[in-house]
Amino acid sequence: MYEPYPVPELAREHKKFRYSSLWTFAKQDLRLLAFLLLIGGFIGLGIGYFWICIFAAFSIFFALQLRSLYLVNEWISNRPYDVPPNLDGIWGALLFNVYRAQRQERIVQAEMVGLIDRAQSSLVALAEAVVLIDENHQIEWWNPAAETLLGIQATDRSRNILTILRQPSFIEYFNNIDQAPDGLKMKSTGFEEHYVQVKMTRFGGESRLLVAYDVTRMHNLEQMRKDFVDNISHELRTPLTVLSGYIETFTDQEDINPRWKRAFDQMQSQTRRMNALVNDLLLLSRLENEKKIAKNQIIDMPSLMNQLYDDAHAYNADYGHELNLDIDSHCDLIGSDTELASAFSNLITNAIKYTPKGGTVTIGWHDDGEHGYFTVEDTGIGIDPKHLPRLTERFYRVDSDRSRQTGGTGLGLAIVKHVLMQHQAHLEVESKENRGSIFKVVFPKERLYSVS
Repeated sequence: MYEPYPVPELAREHKKFRYSSLWTFAKQDLRLLAFLLLIGGFIGLGIGYFWICIFAAFSIFFALQLRSLYLVNEWISNRPYDVPPNLDGIWGALLFNVYRAQRQERIVQAEMVGLIDRAQSSLVALAEAVVLIDENHQIEWWNPAAETLLGIQATDRSRNILTILRQPSFIEYFNNIDQAPDGLKMKSTGFEEHYVQVKMTRFGGESRLLVAYDVTRMHNLEQMRKDFVDNISHELRTPLTVLSGYIETFTDQEDINPRWKRAFDQMQSQTRRMNALVNDLLLLSRLENEKKIAKNQIIDMPSLMNQLYDDAHAYNADYGHELNLDIDSHCDLIGSDTELASAFSNLITNAIKYTPKGGTVTIGWHDDGEHGYFTVEDTGIGIDPKHLPRLTERFYRVDSDRSRQTGGTGLGLAIVKHVLMQHQAHLEVESKENRGSIFKVVFPKERLYSVS
C-alpha cells in the first residue's frame, strides 16, 4: 500500500498562507528590500556615499534573489522528491506550491497504480480470457486464461493477433466487429474439441479489448438439441405420411358412418398440423445448418411482391380482408429468393390470421437510400408490448388457445428471425392491443441493388 510522504516543515509553516494572495508573500521580499535600503541609506549618509550604498543594497537584494533562484533550480533538477529548501518570500511560496502539487500528484499516481494492480489481479483470476490489443493489432497484455483458451504464449507479446488466431471466421469478425454485436463462436486454439465465444470492444481509438469464454458445454447441448430435432422430425415424417394417407382414404369413403366421418376429419386436421410442425422444424434445422451458404441472388422485388400479393389473396378467401400493395422503391434485394419469400409470406399469413374478418392488411416495399423496408401492416388484435421481446422465440405464443385455433406451430417468427439474420436484416414490431400491428423487416444498404 502506498505510504504518503510526511508533511515537511515548510508545508506546515506555509499552511496558514494556503489561501493567501501572492501579495502576502511578496511583502516579505519588499520588507527585506526596504530594510536593506534603509541600512544602506544610513551607512551612505554617514560615509558620504549615499547612492553607492543604495546600489550596494540593491545588489545584495539581487544576489539573495539569485541565490534563492539557484536553490530552487537545484532542488527541482536534482532532488525534487526531497523536502524543498526553506525560503521566504515569493520563492518560498513557489516552492511550497510546487511541492504540494507534486506530492498530491504522487498520491494520485500511487492510488492509480494500486487501482491498476487490483484490476490486473482481478483479471488474472478470471476464468474468461482477456486480451488487450493495441491500435496496430499487436498484443499488449493477456491473462492466464487466454493462454489456456486461445493458446497465447509468453513469446507472443507484441505479435499481431491475426497471426495467432488465424481462423477465417475470426479474421472476418476482427475486421467487421460492428456487424456482429453478439461476437463469434469458434474452436479453441488451446483445447481440442472445445469452443469459445469471443467478444471484442473498441476503446481509445483503434485499441481493442478481447474477451473469450468457454462455451463447449452450451455448444454440445445446442448440437444435441439440433440433432434431436432433426432426427425426430425425419423419423416422424414417414409415419405421418402413412397416417395421413390412410385417414384421407377413409374420409373419402361415401358410405362412412357420420360419427366416424367427424372423427376422421379431426384426425386429418391434427395430422396436417403435425405435418406443418415437422416441416417447420426441418426448415429451421436446414436454416441453421446452411448459415454459410451465400445469399447473393438478385431478387426482382416488384415481381416477388406481386407474387406474395396474389398468394395473400388466395389465403384471404376465408377472411374477407381488404388487401393493399404499396411499392415505392426502385431497389431490388440481394439474397435467397426462396428463404425471403417464405419469411415474408409467414408475416403476411400471420397478419391475415390474426385480423378479425373484414380488416385491412397492407404489404409494402420501401427504401430511404440507407435501408430497405418490407412491411406488413394490419388492423388486427394487436400484441401486448410485454410480449414483443419474445415473439421470435421458438414455440412462444402470445395466446396459446388462439394459436391452436388458427393452426399455428409457434415456429413461424423463429424461422423469420433465422432467415433475416442470414441476410444481415432484423425485424421491428410496433403493436397496440386491438389497434393492429406493423411488422417491419429492415435490410442494410449492402443488401439493396439499385435497378436504375
